[in-house]
Amino acid sequence: MERKEIEKVYNPKKIEDKWYKYWLEGNYFHAEVNLKKKPFTIVIPPPNVTGALHMGHALQGTLQDTLIRYYRINNYESLWMPGTDHAGIATQNVVEKELAKKNLKKEDLGREKFLEEMWEWKEKHGNIIRSQWEKLGCSCDWERDRFTLDEGLSKAVKEVFVRLYKKGLIYRGEYIVNWCPRCSTAISDQEVDKVDSKGHLWYIKYPLKDESVYITVATTRPETMLGDTAVAVNPDDERFKVLVGKKVILPLVNREIEIIADEFVDKEFGTGAVKVTPAHDPNDFDIGIRKNLEQVVIMNEHAVMTEDAGKDYAGMDRFECRNKVIQDLKETGLLEKIEDYTHAVGKCSRCKTIIEPSLSMQWFVKMKPLAEKAIEGVKNSDIKFFPKKWKEDYFNWMENIRDWCISRQLWWGHRIPVWYCQDCDEILVKVEEPESCDKCSGKNLKQDEDVLDTWFSSWLWPFSTMGWPDNTEEVKYFYPTTVLVSGYDILFFWIARMIMAGYEFTGKKPYSYIYITGMIKDELGRWMSKSLGNGIDPLEMIDRYGADSVRYSLVALATEGQDIKLAKTRFEMGRNFSNKIWNAFRFLITNRSEISSCIPENKTFQEELSDKWILSRLEKTTAAVKEYFKVFKLNEALYTIYNFLWHEYCDWYIELIKERLYSEDKESAAVLLNRIAIPVFEKAIFLLHPFMPFITEEIWQNFALNDKRKSIMITTEDETLYGKVDEKSEESMKLIQDIITVIRNIRGEMNVPPEKKADVIIVIDDEEKKEPLKKYENYFQRLAKTAEIKFVESYTHSGIAASGIVKGIEIYLPLEELIDVEIEKNRLQKELDRLQQLIENVNKKLSNEKFVKKAPPEVVEKEHNKKANYELSFEKIKNNFNILMGKKNDA
Repeated sequence: MERKEIEKVYNPKKIEDKWYKYWLEGNYFHAEVNLKKKPFTIVIPPPNVTGALHMGHALQGTLQDTLIRYYRINNYESLWMPGTDHAGIATQNVVEKELAKKNLKKEDLGREKFLEEMWEWKEKHGNIIRSQWEKLGCSCDWERDRFTLDEGLSKAVKEVFVRLYKKGLIYRGEYIVNWCPRCSTAISDQEVDKVDSKGHLWYIKYPLKDESVYITVATTRPETMLGDTAVAVNPDDERFKVLVGKKVILPLVNREIEIIADEFVDKEFGTGAVKVTPAHDPNDFDIGIRKNLEQVVIMNEHAVMTEDAGKDYAGMDRFECRNKVIQDLKETGLLEKIEDYTHAVGKCSRCKTIIEPSLSMQWFVKMKPLAEKAIEGVKNSDIKFFPKKWKEDYFNWMENIRDWCISRQLWWGHRIPVWYCQDCDEILVKVEEPESCDKCSGKNLKQDEDVLDTWFSSWLWPFSTMGWPDNTEEVKYFYPTTVLVSGYDILFFWIARMIMAGYEFTGKKPYSYIYITGMIKDELGRWMSKSLGNGIDPLEMIDRYGADSVRYSLVALATEGQDIKLAKTRFEMGRNFSNKIWNAFRFLITNRSEISSCIPENKTFQEELSDKWILSRLEKTTAAVKEYFKVFKLNEALYTIYNFLWHEYCDWYIELIKERLYSEDKESAAVLLNRIAIPVFEKAIFLLHPFMPFITEEIWQNFALNDKRKSIMITTEDETLYGKVDEKSEESMKLIQDIITVIRNIRGEMNVPPEKKADVIIVIDDEEKKEPLKKYENYFQRLAKTAEIKFVESYTHSGIAASGIVKGIEIYLPLEELIDVEIEKNRLQKELDRLQQLIENVNKKLSNEKFVKKAPPEVVEKEHNKKANYELSFEKIKNNFNILMGKKNDA
């Protein structure tokens, strides 16, 4: 066989693009309806079409790809459905900013021309994230790539709207919504960033009608008082019971409003009395509905004060109005006091404008009827959460669900399929555009100007991407999907809504499992953001370390839904692991090229303990990985493979077989290599493939003895090596490993030169345990650098010797012939003196009350940790010093 030139150092840049192109050309990512196989299906959480790959995408993309690749090689028809979200407000804002550079507004173009600009931008920039997914190695079925505004999904959206409307679950009405004055649209809670801000709490006196007393209320938005229609107190608050039902005069406006009682009021906030502005606060709106209060709108869609705010304030910007209201209250003597106050202020996540809760005519979905089946589906385990803890959050939100505002005052998105007859005021709700009015046959119809919330298309994603509402073969085979992988940040806005949609429109759950991931934060635990400059670009990390290293590190850190504190240096562990397995591969392939011609046919081969052990460990590793995948503990599965490859195979097995590989018996060496060493490594690489696809493909292909191998990613498990569990061999090998580790530790702690071989006395009276120790004495010679090993039933040592114990077996190393005892004693004494001084220094610092009180807690904790480490080192070295002094070893 012609030997391939293998790079000495693993270079991902020479490998990754090559193999991704190969996979695409082989169409290996594509899934088809295949009744001979079980389906395994994931729909990708569609990123915004405006988006670029961030670390959150990289984490979730890696986890999804790992699952898809795992089940693909386990003989499932694995479909990973890709796609992007049109992201209404985000995308429209991007294009509007581009127009602004030309001194244009969307209104200058008109709706039709503006939408042409939107689609042109989408075609030019919308596929950037796909190329970034490819860099990560994602094996999406790109032939099925979907977009939430494509024709098929648009059909599904209209179908759903019409169905819900006909069932009475969609209605139009006035309601308090999050309103962005800059974007001039309602936005969802998910599109509002809550930012802690330093502000004020203004205490305003509301005079009682016909009385010389007043009631004081506290507010963070004094300009909204111009729209107050009541003052509310808690019905259990004794301070105000006599005032309930009385009238007060609204300052500056001079309108009479009533003092009412409502349980929502917090007796501890401010004075215990609150102003009620039903048209400009969601909680006040609810109070207003319960108490039948008037709704006075005092701001328009641009947050400019209306005529109803009063002639002195009409036309003012809201914050300009705030300043004037405060000034006027001071002049009238009705501003009691001002306090500094830090509170959460809602800002538009797109343009950072402070949102204004506003009363607006919008379209809504009644959610409680839809929530019932979705709650039951999780309660009866039709759908399972991983980790389970997220079930309670889900139930809490679903059981207290509110109606969903689905209309947005935008042009980019699914236009609401509602038409208004201009002749008779009939409302027509249709999937297809009507030609005439159903009631009067008139043709003067006008479509609703608003579009639907982006989430209204994405809540249909699991089945609309398969071709629903048509009963396609894909819907019948791939739906319900298997698992949804997502962060907890969109549990309510997307995950829960998809469950409701699945049960409502298909009669089935959308997926069987929900795998909730943690969120990526910086190494200090802060959210990554442009303002903090603490973001980490996954493409930069891929360029520096390779995609496999990035994937490895992200999965290794993804512990059961916990947030990940990430620093750039964390990707070094993925790179180190890549180098470790590459070096093992080079060792094996180099040896095979040198001795493979020596292997005869039908050569008998006697397995050693290490061979039986590695085969047994391989079988247990394979079984453990399977179990971890079943419960979505991918980090545990990866660690199991890592531990097998790095520690058991590379650190132990390869080192143990070198003697046989380098022996004169080339035939036996060739059999060992080709029947055990390489097949075991290949199986481990096969297990690793879902996590690190590029390096495993490169290794797999280089091991090929012919051209029959197409790709590791379509090789099924039944084509790979199976080991067998051998508990006795594992027990014997574990004992040998533990004894070797004790000997190594003694050599290191006592500063024994590496070139010196040590005599060892092993005290053991169990013949069954002793037998493999004696039989494989060469293991100790190779890995612990031993000379003569004596097995005795009892031993009383004279002179200087270090010792250790393993499962009741005593191990002794006489030291006189290994080290210069006097020099070593002097070295240890100097180290003890140095550590003693360090301990005294840190004790002095920690006994300083001024330091402990004024220093940051993390600095004080660091000093305590230093002290603990110094003391631990001191005790260990003192113990070794005592050994050299001829005192008993207490270790």
